[in-house]
This record gives sequence, C-alpha cells and structure tokens, in this order.
Amino acid sequence: MPSPDAAVIVVAGIVFLAAFVNGALGYGFSSLTVPVALVFYTNRILNPAVVVIEVVINVYVLLINLGGVSAVWRRVLPILIGLLPGIGLGALVLTSVQPGWIKFCTYTVILPLILLQAAGWRRPIRSTWLSGLPFGTALGVLYSVTTISGPPLAILFNNQGLVKNEFRAGLALVRVVESSVTAIVYYQLGLFIAESTNVLLTFAPSVVVGVPLGTYLIRRLDAETFRRFCMSFDAWVVGFGLSRVLIELNWLASPWGYSVMGIAVLIDCYLLYVFFTSQKAAARRARTLSALPSA
Repeated sequence: MPSPDAAVIVVAGIVFLAAFVNGALGYGFSSLTVPVALVFYTNRILNPAVVVIEVVINVYVLLINLGGVSAVWRRVLPILIGLLPGIGLGALVLTSVQPGWIKFCTYTVILPLILLQAAGWRRPIRSTWLSGLPFGTALGVLYSVTTISGPPLAILFNNQGLVKNEFRAGLALVRVVESSVTAIVYYQLGLFIAESTNVLLTFAPSVVVGVPLGTYLIRRLDAETFRRFCMSFDAWVVGFGLSRVLIELNWLASPWGYSVMGIAVLIDCYLLYVFFTSQKAAARRARTLSALPSA
C-alpha cells in the first residue's frame, strides 16, 4: 500500500485532471476521480468529500449553461423525480454493505457503460415518464453508492440527439439535484466524518484550478477527440481498480487478477482504432466534397 504522502500526491493529481475534464465536457469529475481514489480510500470516506465538491462544480457548470435549461428541463423532469427514492435507497446500501463489495459493484457497473460510450453506441431514446422515472431511480442508487452518474447520463443524452449547449445544461441540471440531495441524505445519516473532511481539503485546490482551466482550453481543442481520450483513460483506470478489488476479495490471485484490466485495455484499444479510422474517413470525405466544383 502506498504511503499517505504518496496517496495525497496521486489523488491530488487525478483530481486536477478530473476537474479539468469536468470543466471542458460538463461531466467526468467523479467517474475519473473515484476509480483511482478507491485504491486509497473506502466509499464511506470518499463519497461525502466527492459529493460536496460536485455540488459546487455542478452549480458552476449550470450557471454557465443556463441558456440551454429552457429547452431540456421538461425532458429531465421525470429523471429528477425518479432520483429522489433512488438516492435514499443507495445511501442505505452504502451504510450497510461491506466496502469491498461496494468497490466491486462500482467497477463492474461503470466499466461496461464506459465501453458502450466509447463504442459510440446510439439508439434513439425518448425521455418520457415511462422511461425517465425508472432511469432516474436507478441513477439515484448508482450515484449515492458510487458518486458516479456521468457515463449513463452521457449515453442517454447523446442518444436523444441533444446539441452541445442542451447536453451540458441537461447534465448540469440533473447533477445539481443528485449531488445536493445526496449531500443532504449523507448528512442526515451521519456520513460526514473527519476523514472525509481531510479528503475534501485535499481535493479543493485542484478543483479550483482545474475546472476553469478546462472550460477555457476546450475552446482550443477538438472536443470529440478529447472526450474519447478521457474515456480511454477512464476505462483503463476502472479496469485496474476492478482487478485490484478481485484480488482483495480473493476471487482471483495475483497476477491473474490483472487479466481483467488487460481485457479492458484490449477492448478499448480496438475501439480507439475504430474511432480514429472513422475520423480519418470522415476527414477524407470532407476534403473530397470541398474539392468538387460548385454547381
């Protein structure tokens, strides 16, 4: 196990990267931070610190994307209502289930979602009450147990065809509600302890610098390529975390446990190849069309 000083340095670095990504894309803080931080902390210590940070980040992202709220609030209303019972149920699970099992569930749920998102999975989904309520409840359970909700939300909103401003506004609106309500439930259950405060103080400086920097620099980067590299990093980190927890639970012996990470890396490398191949083909088509004489 790394020393406490090494843990602080590693976690502060990953938090800065996650804050940068969240500022650029509108999501990604918890899905990048949590898989690495779980190597050093349990969910019961980590989650309260992450939730407090996410309340601040999500309010900031919502404020700079207020223009898109009027176009999406009706779509996300069923999700917001469904979140409430899910958050309460998930918080009770967090207080009663053994930490190793929570880590295992976190990694096994998140990894397929990341790979689906990396594969560019598309299927038109209408956010109606029939689909929005159960989705919101499941999302509430997932978030209050793991503090991660970006991948499923990104899949849902991408498949609804939301444009950039609407996409970021919808994400921010849902995440402001889920993080705020989760913080209140955690407080009522007495989950804010001294260890969580120390983690919060470690996170804060990296977040203060990373979020506005990401918001500024995304204007100079290709957003889709940047997002794809973030997904790859996330998939590799989650694969590593899943391998570690399988070894900790004595389900697989080292080094065989790391075969899970190897499989995740191989799948992601194939998806990266497909992504960049399609990007090159699209660029060639665009050049060909621009070279054709106009009618």
